[in-house]
Amino acid sequence: MKGAVPFFRMFQSAISVRTFLAGAILLCAASLSAAAQNGGNPVGGNWMEYESEDKMTLARKVKFVLTADNFLRDSSYQKQKIEVFCVNGKFERSLFYPNVRLGPPNRPGFWGQPQAMVLVRVDDTHDTHGWNWVPGSALSMDKGTTRKLFRANVFKVEFRAARSRDIAEFSPGGIYTDRVSQACGFNPK
Repeated sequence: MKGAVPFFRMFQSAISVRTFLAGAILLCAASLSAAAQNGGNPVGGNWMEYESEDKMTLARKVKFVLTADNFLRDSSYQKQKIEVFCVNGKFERSLFYPNVRLGPPNRPGFWGQPQAMVLVRVDDTHDTHGWNWVPGSALSMDKGTTRKLFRANVFKVEFRAARSRDIAEFSPGGIYTDRVSQACGFNPK
């Protein structure tokens, strides 16, 4: 019986190794599946690209997403982001999502729509812009700022949140500009 005990211990350790390997394989498969469902492709730097096709019109839609480097005081669960939408090779719109409650609009736009004044830093320059309010807590960026965003290394947006002024910080450098030219119809450089 003494010879049988080491055999069972060896058998038990082989089972635990097999169990560990099976668990590791399942974990890897689950993470790959989650990445595949995400559907985004990295396109240089911190940028992700998402492609889709409208089933009715067959329009090719491309969305570029840039996530902020920092969290804001009131937003501990989700960072700010910028989404740039292009349809059939043409720029459509770009949106800034602060992921915090925005303060009230502080000026009317040309057509009377509510706007928020923001201060934008692109590398070493600062500009003030009036960005339109979009339902769902977003601000619509202008095309000129979007063009500058694609060629910048430093991009910061100071905006009025519900409680204070906040600054969202982005590192947009490194995007593949050929992808932007192909998807949006303009050259960022």
